[in-house]
Amino acid sequence: MRADERIIIDETICGGKPVIRGKRITVQTILEFLSAGESPEEILKQFPSLEKADIDASLRFASDLMNHNYIIKELA
Repeated sequence: MRADERIIIDETICGGKPVIRGKRITVQTILEFLSAGESPEEILKQFPSLEKADIDASLRFASDLMNHNYIIKELA
C-alpha cells in the first residue's frame, strides 16, 4: 500500500511499518530523530540516501494520522 508517493506500507518490509520507498528507513526513525532535536540537514548527513522531500513526507504522514478520530477505552 502506498500512503504517499514516498511512503509505503508493506507487511513484508520492517514488519509493516511505514517506510520510505525503496529503503528500509521507517517514518518512525525519521520522526524520532526530529523529536530528539536533529535538524533535517543532520538527518540527511546520517542517511545520505534520503532526500529532504522524504523527511517532509514523513511529517505529512504523521500529521495526516492526527486527522483520524481515536477512542480511548479504559482497561479493565
